[in-house]
Amino acid sequence: MRYVIAILSLIAVLATLAGVKASQISMLMGAGKAMQKAGPPPEMVSTQSAEQQTWETTLSAVGNVVAAKGVALSNDAAGVVTRLYFESGASVKQGQTLAELDSNVERAQLASIRAKKELADTSLQRTKALVNSGSIAPAQLDADQSALKSLAADENAVGAQIGRKVIRAPFSGRLGIRAVNLGQYLSPGTTITVLEDIRSVFVDFALPQQQLGNLKVGMPVRATDPAHRSSLVEGSIVAIEPAVDAVTRSVKVRAGLRNDDEKLRSGMFITVSVILPQKAAVIAIPATSVVHASFGDSVFCVDDIPAGSPGEKPKKVARQQFVKIGESRGDFVSILAGVKAGEAVVTAGAFKLRNGAAVMVNNQVKLEPQLEPRLENR
Repeated sequence: MRYVIAILSLIAVLATLAGVKASQISMLMGAGKAMQKAGPPPEMVSTQSAEQQTWETTLSAVGNVVAAKGVALSNDAAGVVTRLYFESGASVKQGQTLAELDSNVERAQLASIRAKKELADTSLQRTKALVNSGSIAPAQLDADQSALKSLAADENAVGAQIGRKVIRAPFSGRLGIRAVNLGQYLSPGTTITVLEDIRSVFVDFALPQQQLGNLKVGMPVRATDPAHRSSLVEGSIVAIEPAVDAVTRSVKVRAGLRNDDEKLRSGMFITVSVILPQKAAVIAIPATSVVHASFGDSVFCVDDIPAGSPGEKPKKVARQQFVKIGESRGDFVSILAGVKAGEAVVTAGAFKLRNGAAVMVNNQVKLEPQLEPRLENR
């Protein structure tokens, strides 16, 4: 009898455990079906409304920076370098002496001529006194005056030869790397260094011939250094080439820019935008909203889905919308088709979305796109 009671107790325990396990499995299966019915959890994204903005109409090109004043300094006469008064990269003023060549022979000739000139001047004064007293003929006075003038001309000629052996800065600016040394013999035309005034520079660029009718001297120009996107330099068109290039069918344009901080150097390439008087109304969204793919560009718009039943909550879903992208400006990109002003587009988290996915909007950390972003140098 004891064995029967033990067996029955064991069977009861096993039945209880089986019932509990069956209940748990049933609950898990029910929860799985409910989750499958509810779908995946919503993705966290940030959104921003598409804005209607007014953009300037510009003509963009890539240009080369040219110094407004630039020259390769060289000697006019042959000689040996005896003095150097500058270092590489120094700033100089107009008329400042930079180098001197050996002029000992010319200075000796100048001293001889000046001595002869003093004697000729003294003889001339005596001749004048004798002519006034009638002691000599006036022809001697004419000969002495001619001799004095000839010696004065010789003095000026030798002085000019000495001046040719002194190299001075023709204008104020910054020097390049020194290319000569003391004691070096220089033949005429040897480059000593380069002098450039880069406080104001020119930028040369080309535009298609179709835009020739839109260009005028004096139109504002904005230049951006690609290496420092925040470096915006304002200027204006100073010259337009009268002829169109027969090969490229483009017209060459020159703009003048202020360069007080000397960030722009001759030879650099920069992005140039000619600002036209016309303005355009565009639909703009942050560039981070666009999802680029081989089959086209798209954005994810956020739509509000109302509750289908009294107990159901309204939700937000992502709708993939293909768009046609236009010009970009700063952190924004213009949309030519696909999005209307006021529509909410996903700005962060779009890479993990699919069409019809549930989303949860969190704009506590919001992007601040700008038309002219200026990066801080840290």
